[in-house]
Amino acid sequence: MIEAVLTDIEGTTSSINFVHRVLFPHARQALPDFLRSHHGAAEVQPWLAQVAAETATPVDDLPALTAILLDWIDADRKHTALKALQGLIWRDGYVSGAYQAHVYADVPAALDDWHAQGLKLYVYSSGSIAAQRLLFGHTTDGDLRGLFDGYFDTTSGAKRDSASYLGIATAIALPPARILFLSDIEAELDAAAAAGMATILLRRDADTAAPSGRHRTATSFEHIDPLAC
Repeated sequence: MIEAVLTDIEGTTSSINFVHRVLFPHARQALPDFLRSHHGAAEVQPWLAQVAAETATPVDDLPALTAILLDWIDADRKHTALKALQGLIWRDGYVSGAYQAHVYADVPAALDDWHAQGLKLYVYSSGSIAAQRLLFGHTTDGDLRGLFDGYFDTTSGAKRDSASYLGIATAIALPPARILFLSDIEAELDAAAAAGMATILLRRDADTAAPSGRHRTATSFEHIDPLAC
């Protein structure tokens, strides 16, 4: 029996358009000024040091580090340091009220129902844990953070690597077979299934490519009953 639901964000709980047309452009535009004014901050320095070390760039060469990060944004690179810095920028946007996070209309009620049924709810996204908390804390439906028991990002491993899901199951303290993973990306579901998790493919957009048939599908959270999986 399923005891926990692990969910992706983009294309699963929230529109890809919100992330790619609101969050990413905002972070790209704000990044240079943010780094100029915050590069000495304790929450920023370790991430810049990581970028510098990995790219053989002097840690005090802020223009070069900024250019590298902007290139990574343009390439949609899933780098932990980039995601952390984007999360810090998005925090300012949420707090200022510049935008609210999108969640699909069916998501809050379903999460609330699953939580009431005693299921543990977790998030696994390529966005940093801080960015995940910000998103669910500032949605168009209010603060949903109280429904979740934990968050996982790429510090737990790549989302297309089955070892990542085994590690998450260990962290949750449940056998993989007791965890249901929801995503709109079949390669991620393949990795979760290889680790032993139950899986459901979200098909929010009817124009997406036909599913392979390797995973059960749903077009909405309201059509998912984790306890029946």
